[in-house]
Amino acid sequence: MNNPYSPTKAPVVDTNPPKEAEVEYAGFWIRVAASIIDSVLVGIVTAPLLLWVYGFAYFDTDKLIRGPAEVLISYVLPAIAIVIFWVARSATPGKMLLSIKIVDADTFGPIGTGKAIGRYLGYFLSTIPLCLGLFWVGWNARKQGWHDMLAGTVVIQGR
Repeated sequence: MNNPYSPTKAPVVDTNPPKEAEVEYAGFWIRVAASIIDSVLVGIVTAPLLLWVYGFAYFDTDKLIRGPAEVLISYVLPAIAIVIFWVARSATPGKMLLSIKIVDADTFGPIGTGKAIGRYLGYFLSTIPLCLGLFWVGWNARKQGWHDMLAGTVVIQGR
């Protein structure tokens, strides 16, 4: 039985985010490992769906895009899932397995939907010039790729 006079329950938010000196930025190789894990997981989900829709004929064509279902299954749904994970959990499954998370570069708190979408779109800009924006993680003091700098995010070791 619900008591109409009981206080509402609010989600627990970390009111004491770490300070710059307390964080350890996630480097290039751990982020590569997280991306590989995430890519395998996406493949495990999308491959059966693509085979269900297109059958084994999916592999017998020279077309770059086989149809609208492929766009939805291979591009749209993974993008939505990634943004949802970033907003809800501050990490994708690969990042969670490796105990790293995406946070706001200024506050070290969670990122919102706008930053998450901006970060995702920033991946395209990071990859266009021979993936230089992704490799930038290895050279930047805060281990930020171009997509991180554009969105105002950093990836840190979880605590």
